[in-house]
Amino acid sequence: QVQLVESGGGLVQSGGSLRLSCEATGKFTSIASTNWYRQAPGKKREPVAQITSRDTTTYADSVKGRFTVSRDNAKNTVYLQMNSLKPEDTAVYYCNADVVILPRTYSYWGRGTQVTVSS
Repeated sequence: QVQLVESGGGLVQSGGSLRLSCEATGKFTSIASTNWYRQAPGKKREPVAQITSRDTTTYADSVKGRFTVSRDNAKNTVYLQMNSLKPEDTAVYYCNADVVILPRTYSYWGRGTQVTVSS
């Protein structure tokens, strides 16, 4: 059974930094892409960043220039480095991955990690 486990959330002051991790555990062939989403109270879940197996990255306009997504294949882990954090970045951050278990690809979600940015 594949699981995605997020970590690294917490409370930080405005302007601070946090690094989130998303580790994939279990048996699988490969990971096609990994996405970070976030959901603030009372709001819809929104995409934040994506990294593909070819290391192509995309970002939401609201985080461009402040957040960086990267991965360590040896550890089956994707990171989200968040700098210059703002109170509006406060949300639960979720990891989502398209995991290849031949011959199919499955989408998995983590349980989320809380990020709170104080002003």
